[in-house]
Amino acid sequence: MNGTGTAAEDRVFAALANATRREVLRLLRERGPQPVQALADHFDMRRPSLSEHLRVLREAGLVSERRSGRRRIYRLEAAPLAEVQDWLHPYERFWRDRLKGLGDLLDRMPDDEPS
Repeated sequence: MNGTGTAAEDRVFAALANATRREVLRLLRERGPQPVQALADHFDMRRPSLSEHLRVLREAGLVSERRSGRRRIYRLEAAPLAEVQDWLHPYERFWRDRLKGLGDLLDRMPDDEPS
């Protein structure tokens, strides 16, 4: 990545910024593919609002939709999440190195003697 995300990366991060959409992804991860109504049962919102969240997730490539008769079945698509992990990895490494440095410093400090 060159410091500015692509439009696809920006869509993924924008989709993940919303708690409802993250919850939809969690439900799909834990329970597998589900029809819209099963997902809607988990939220206190009107179905058109949930459909909008699903549209955002679909456009970000985080879910796919399949029709089964009159039902729409949604499925988690994890590949874009791997790209997020790749983006986050340098920050994880940064903090791991910082905490290791703090641990090393604390290990070098003399223990306090009880008074």
